[in-house]
Amino acid sequence: MSLNPGDSLTSHNFGLQIDGVMIEYLSEVNGITLEQDVIKYPQNNGATGKLEIAVMPGSAKDGSCTVVRGMTQSSAFTEWINDSLEGRMSSARKNASIIVMDYEDNPVKRYNLRNAWCSKLDMSPVKAGDASALTETVTIVFEELVIE
Repeated sequence: MSLNPGDSLTSHNFGLQIDGVMIEYLSEVNGITLEQDVIKYPQNNGATGKLEIAVMPGSAKDGSCTVVRGMTQSSAFTEWINDSLEGRMSSARKNASIIVMDYEDNPVKRYNLRNAWCSKLDMSPVKAGDASALTETVTIVFEELVIE
């Protein structure tokens, strides 16, 4: 890894990999969360007889995140969106990774999304005479998140 001790990652260099193939460099990622149920179990302490609450980890929860990308002609990403939104789940469920890279484009952190698919697509406004870049905001849902 090319980071020196004390260096921090910057937020400008990251991409989306689907089934091991880098598909897109993204302009924004929002809402990646890792959460699991919490089980509370009240019990009496054997030594004192007082009530104690034991807290244990429960089942991991599914999740979602939102990615924003510049509108491009990327056929692989568009196919994945179309397969998802048209209900072709056998081809839509993919293993995807959000990869954060250092300033020399070396991957340093991965958010692996298992059985991910797209549940929503929002296109930026299109306005005659406007010179701004068009973007697509895609909501990705997943069954499991593993951080490497």
